[in-house]
Amino acid sequence: MTMARPAPTAPQELSLWWFGPTDSATTIEVRLPHDAMIAEKRSPDADGGSDTAYFPGGSYRYTTEWIAPQERIAGAALRFEGVQGEASVALNGVLVGTIRSGYTEFEIPVDEHVRWGDANEIEVLVDNTAQPSNRWYPGSGLYRQVFVVYRPDVRFANDGVRLRTRSLSTGVAAVEVGYRLEYSGPPRTALSDVDVSIALYDGDRLVAEGHGSGAHGNVQLSVREPRPWSADSPHLYRLVAEVRQDDVVVDERRERVGLRTISVDARQGLRVNGETVLLRGGCIHHDNGLLGAATHRAAEFRRIRLLKEAGFNAIRSAHNPISRHLLDACDEIGVYVLDELADYWIVSKTAHDFAWRFRDTWREDADRMVEKDRNRPSVIMYASGNEIPETATPEGVGLTREITEYLHELDPVRPVTVAINLFLNTLVSMDQSPYKKRPKEDTSLAGSTEANVMINQIGRMMDLVSRLPRADKASRDAFANVDIAGYNYGLGRYRRDVRAYPERVILGSETLPGDVARAWHLVEKYPAVIGDFIWAGWEYLGEVGVSVWVEGKKAGLSKPYPYIISGPGMFDLTGRPDITLRLAQAAWGNLGAPAIGVRPVNLSGVPMVRSAWRKTDAVESWSWRGCEGATAEIEVYSADDSVTLFLNGRRIGSRRAGRRHGYLARFTAPYEPGELTAVAYRNGVEVSRTTLRSARPALTLAVSAEAESIVADGADLLFAHLSLQDADGVVEMLADEQVSVTVSGPGELIGYGTAAPATEEEFTADTRTTFRGHALAIVRSTGEPGTITITARAESRGEVTLTVDAVATADQVAGDTTRSRAVL
Repeated sequence: MTMARPAPTAPQELSLWWFGPTDSATTIEVRLPHDAMIAEKRSPDADGGSDTAYFPGGSYRYTTEWIAPQERIAGAALRFEGVQGEASVALNGVLVGTIRSGYTEFEIPVDEHVRWGDANEIEVLVDNTAQPSNRWYPGSGLYRQVFVVYRPDVRFANDGVRLRTRSLSTGVAAVEVGYRLEYSGPPRTALSDVDVSIALYDGDRLVAEGHGSGAHGNVQLSVREPRPWSADSPHLYRLVAEVRQDDVVVDERRERVGLRTISVDARQGLRVNGETVLLRGGCIHHDNGLLGAATHRAAEFRRIRLLKEAGFNAIRSAHNPISRHLLDACDEIGVYVLDELADYWIVSKTAHDFAWRFRDTWREDADRMVEKDRNRPSVIMYASGNEIPETATPEGVGLTREITEYLHELDPVRPVTVAINLFLNTLVSMDQSPYKKRPKEDTSLAGSTEANVMINQIGRMMDLVSRLPRADKASRDAFANVDIAGYNYGLGRYRRDVRAYPERVILGSETLPGDVARAWHLVEKYPAVIGDFIWAGWEYLGEVGVSVWVEGKKAGLSKPYPYIISGPGMFDLTGRPDITLRLAQAAWGNLGAPAIGVRPVNLSGVPMVRSAWRKTDAVESWSWRGCEGATAEIEVYSADDSVTLFLNGRRIGSRRAGRRHGYLARFTAPYEPGELTAVAYRNGVEVSRTTLRSARPALTLAVSAEAESIVADGADLLFAHLSLQDADGVVEMLADEQVSVTVSGPGELIGYGTAAPATEEEFTADTRTTFRGHALAIVRSTGEPGTITITARAESRGEVTLTVDAVATADQVAGDTTRSRAVL
């Protein structure tokens, strides 16, 4: 599968690899991104336990081959955007470098070992056996992209093009582009004969250009009638930077950039382009649910698109630097980003994290994060850490200051925060921390999850604890060393602290889903409180059962095998909205009609162990077959004054709603099939209504896709929803059965599953039991144009097919089919 080479200066993606366990000679062909952990067999005794969703780690070998250009290039390197596990990289049998940290990019120089004009073999050995390495599902292997990068003798440095919007008005924008060059090759005295040109395009129209000379400098651009970037209007320009020598372009950088300014203070809050912005944020982990940790571009764009459509305008990475694909999505769709450096510093949170080497590695990790984020308009701030217990100690305060100053030195434009759990810091100040600083060979007593166990058990006591003077004392010194104070579960302090610390800017860096309305009221009331991030915006694997309501009277926070998800997501594992999202939408003012949630009627009267991280277990359905006569607990979310509920035309009752009542009206009624209607009133006048219907007896299997076509590029994804529904499309909650899926044509099934909180079925299998009538199949293009056919078969509901076109790329239309294929 040797393909035509791209231009020498263009990064060359290495997508196709041979993969297998290191203790086996058997290999299979895989296409990156690839998560090896998602295909491993889960078990109750997996070393990672509940943290990793009972998936084991492993040791793996990846090999691939690429044809190097005929002519030697001085700056050839391999760029790994992310590898989960400790890895070593060999080229043609020679060790060329090692990789650590699953979230940091590494670029390994290889030009001295390349066989120019010939085939070159790359071998990557990944050891991810020691688990848990994170407090959530990490994945294993080459889960992000890998490139061969070619650098000429004279070239831009790795972080050598830096755009900054100095000022912005309706008439003109002052933009500065700093550049820095590197040189390797025969000795030379200077780079004085080198010309650097910087051009900014709006589409194909040149809007500004400038020139520089020498090894480094700043080029000033003046952009007339600029179109600023913001989440509401995410306009992107095209930046083209070129290095010319003897009038020949020897190196080039192309980036999509936005023009925008940021400022923040306690009196005017956060301002983007001079206008106040309130952050409606969601925390998200790095995994893509059914796909595991693999960072597929289409999946990242889908996630951001759905969050944006739901009303979110910001995300917080939890708790690590996020991928380039996700940043692309935020830039293009328009979502603000808080990118986070780490979940631990020098105190371990899990048995096999790398707190023991944090002091030696954090600067390099910060360098790579900032290099990746610097020219991204979506990235508006950095977080140095999450729930770091040592911030309650003098040593941790000193490290807070050190990291903040370093991030300011790297990027003087963006503010820095640190997310502090006030309850946890209070425990530390009382010498009751669940954390212990231990040597490399020892294990940690616990992590943030254990602190959260205590929080869950005492419920609203965390609100009271956060108000104590001790909580203030345990956090104020660290907060004094960042630009923005990140409060995890600290709403109880907002009113006091905006008075006690008039210069402090406050961010709700982590808030319980049930507190979203209360938090948003404080964001709107106090300019110093700039936004709120809900835990969590999107469901994730690992940290299992933390937010799942379970039957019984007693349960730990983490749930036993076969639980697989954590449970707090406002979008479930398949990308469907959860009823808890409706409370946020009501508080934000974008819930257009009442939302009806019904607690599982089949569990009516059953005692449930609840979680502080989930307000309710209700779902938006009135189809509970076989539950006639059982008491249904009904929740109606509305921003309007009152709600009246009707069941099959009969008035059940009226309740107050709106802000003063927490946007929630509760009802009970004996379940009977039919129509459940909520009517919302404002000033006594009906303004909207919503109806839920029960599924009729005859159910069929249905399949629908989120898009009419996909790109035949070997990377694009199709998301196909399967459901057990009646002729009107109403899905039944209690008629689940196994459904098998096959794919023919230029597509392959790469993920298949449901939002079930506990299951022994695999996301890599082609047969799955629906959960509450739903399942999701994910199909990837194989790289050829044509028709993809998805066939689904249910045990008793028959067979259904869906056809979708894989549309040729521009290169394929032009006859160059190799451009959409990976190099192997």
